[in-house]
Amino acid sequence: MLKRALSLSGCLILSIFSHALAADWPQYLGPDRDGTWADESVITKFPAAGPEVLWRVEAGYGYSGPSVADGRVFLSDYIVTKGEVSNNPSSRTPLEGRERVRAFDVETGDELWSYSYEQPYNLSYPGGPRSTPTYADGKLYVLGAEGRFTCLDAATGKLIWEQDWMKSYDIKESPIWGFSMHPLIVGDTLYALVGGEGSVAVAFDKNTGAEKWRALSSVGIGYCPPTLIDAGGVQQLIIWHPQALNSLNPQTGETYWSVPLKPNFGMSISPPRHVGNYLFASGIGRVGALIELNETTPSAEIKWRAKPKEAVFTANVTPIIKDGIIYGCDVDTGAMMAARLEDGQRLWESTIPTLNVEKPERRARHGTAFMTLHEPSGLFYLYAETGDLIIADLSAEGYREISRSSMLAQTNEAFGRPVVWAAPAFAAQSAFLRNDKELIRVDLAE
Repeated sequence: MLKRALSLSGCLILSIFSHALAADWPQYLGPDRDGTWADESVITKFPAAGPEVLWRVEAGYGYSGPSVADGRVFLSDYIVTKGEVSNNPSSRTPLEGRERVRAFDVETGDELWSYSYEQPYNLSYPGGPRSTPTYADGKLYVLGAEGRFTCLDAATGKLIWEQDWMKSYDIKESPIWGFSMHPLIVGDTLYALVGGEGSVAVAFDKNTGAEKWRALSSVGIGYCPPTLIDAGGVQQLIIWHPQALNSLNPQTGETYWSVPLKPNFGMSISPPRHVGNYLFASGIGRVGALIELNETTPSAEIKWRAKPKEAVFTANVTPIIKDGIIYGCDVDTGAMMAARLEDGQRLWESTIPTLNVEKPERRARHGTAFMTLHEPSGLFYLYAETGDLIIADLSAEGYREISRSSMLAQTNEAFGRPVVWAAPAFAAQSAFLRNDKELIRVDLAE
């Protein structure tokens, strides 16, 4: 009887532990990097007064979203000490300041630790780091906008190891819009897009920073995070740089296949989405394609290439594919769109979720509403550039808004309009949102 009780107790502890892990948002796009949220005990319609803000803390400049793990919220930002943030799409702005990483208590918002270092910027859109902090096995991995990569103890903020990729890989100049990819960690290996000759993709030992292998050369590294998929009987590491979509052996860096896919301005940004035997990738310049993956060997071919007025050409927002429909925010029009996966046919578009106006007076390029699919309900939580948090039903028939609440001010600017461009995190029955002045926890519990 005692043994059975202990067994049941152990199962209960394991269940609670597993639930705690599932409730975290340890990296960009969540636990599985697919933009889905599995928590069942959350509201699917806001109360009349809007959702409650449980706490708020000050923040500096940053495009990077928060991450949540092990009872902590992690945020990176930039504190300007000299110069002024000015957003010119085609030229760099020099700044002096500090890049900073902080941890906060999930429940109270109290600051637990802070780590910072001096870091001059010379970037277009210089308002802070881009990459979301990534948590794994008690460590926090943070990429700065000028290529400084830091591994910290997530509990204390103590430095474990760091690298300056600009120096280590003989990179002559940082990407004009900054180092932006979100590192991928699988087991003891950390995958990253670094740069330099033969080292667009690099695999590191996550515990020491030692290089395991390097691969690929390109005119630049772009801004797209690495993705791991299972296809053709093997695991494949998907790397999209400005010239091609590539599949590598994650153990060695050997190339399995490569398909030319060249967005304008080197802007390979949103990670390709994997569903079934297909990969969908798209970017600025009306560049998009559906890649068909071989079922038995690691090889691929183009099923269709998108044409103007077809598909969805995404950049800031990673698209989500549900029930054979691609949902995303079009970089050229600023509208949210839906298109059929099988042939790219566009079904509908609306600027309500991105701009909160149906017919804007002028084209709003890069209109943004970060998308998260709430799996239990099938609804979407959207965090729009207007600073609004939205619950919506997206289907082949159209966009149906259920709730909208203004949460944060638009503290940044793009193409002459005010914006908030930072991906949200969903954990602990809450949304964690930031702009360039605040980080807030929004209560979404039932």
